[in-house]
Amino acid sequence: MPQSTQPDILVIGAGIIGISTALALQAEGHRVYILDRKGVAAEASRGNAGAFAFTDVEPLAAPGIMRKAPKWLLDPLGPLSLRPAYALKILPWMVHFWRATAKARFAAAIEAQAGLMALSRAALERQIAAVDGEALMRREGQLQLYEGRGEFDAAAPAWALRRAHGIAFDLLQSPEAIAEIQPGLSPRFTHAGFTPDWMNTVDPALWTEHLAERFRAQGGTIEIAEVTSVRPFDGGVEVVTPAGLRRAGQIVVAAGAWSHRIARMLGDKIPLETERGYNTTFPTASVDLRTHVTFANHGFVVSKIGGGLRVGGAVELGGLDLAPNYRRAEILVEKTAAFLPGFDPKGGVQWMGFRPSLPDSLPVIARAPGCERVIYAFGHGHLGLTQSAGTAELVAALAAHRAPPIPLAPFDPRRF
Repeated sequence: MPQSTQPDILVIGAGIIGISTALALQAEGHRVYILDRKGVAAEASRGNAGAFAFTDVEPLAAPGIMRKAPKWLLDPLGPLSLRPAYALKILPWMVHFWRATAKARFAAAIEAQAGLMALSRAALERQIAAVDGEALMRREGQLQLYEGRGEFDAAAPAWALRRAHGIAFDLLQSPEAIAEIQPGLSPRFTHAGFTPDWMNTVDPALWTEHLAERFRAQGGTIEIAEVTSVRPFDGGVEVVTPAGLRRAGQIVVAAGAWSHRIARMLGDKIPLETERGYNTTFPTASVDLRTHVTFANHGFVVSKIGGGLRVGGAVELGGLDLAPNYRRAEILVEKTAAFLPGFDPKGGVQWMGFRPSLPDSLPVIARAPGCERVIYAFGHGHLGLTQSAGTAELVAALAAHRAPPIPLAPFDPRRF
């Protein structure tokens, strides 16, 4: 790349975090270039449920969860499972996860997550306005369902936590009240919580591609290339790919589940793992879905994608290399047929994606300890779409060496 065309900032990653970040940097006058191993929205940003889950402020690493974990992890088709072939490899990550369940760390993680959520909600509205994106949004709320009083009462602390952080919701305590929002559900669901301000995109791939087109229209470049090496030089950072050398004054690592491999090139060992998520997308909707539906204690959701439905969720800890177990996707479809009478389980397309996850459910958003000219923006777990616009504004502040709108100490990689 000739010096005259060298970008100010090179972003590694063309998922929703990378594209949003590139747009935010571009809006501040930077010349920005994007590299991605597969292309725009080729991984988790393509197949997720399309939800902006601003209500989800509670980390997975909660006090007491380790007592439940063995039962969950040993069920290969349960909502949270661990592939036996990966058990030893993930042990260091699990140790960090266990430490994050300490009450003080849990409370601090909630505060940090709530701050990032509040910023991200406001940043998303700014992003939608800037790219004329309202047509790609759905503002239909979310219904979180429980089977019986016991499940509902067990969820009370989570709803109290939401109330404490100013999240609006209504608690429903009869199938009839639930049916006013979402008819057609099995009567086994007797209680629910409804969050009216919940948002979805009509399709996460279309939303990411819309942002990418705006980035290109404003002079940005997106190149498909694998990063094989990253190293600093006087005045910037150079990235080596099979297509050649790319240089920039700064780089942003937003490569999702592959980000820790790039961090290691800079000498930073970050405990990033993958929550492997499964879903099935149906091109047409066989039931009248009026809101985003969460089957809370089964670990999956049903959402509208385009004119169809997507059934997906659950967490499988299995790394990047093991073959998918699509029986997990089949189980979710079978449950949907039981929970939503009238749902047609035929004709769906299965998918598995890698959610980049850190043990305390908080992302890394910080300058790299190993190189001041590198900014990390990864590890958002299942909240990448949700926190993308907020993360972009934080990275833009870091790139400009100005004070960020929220404290970034909780997102520092050195916390591990």
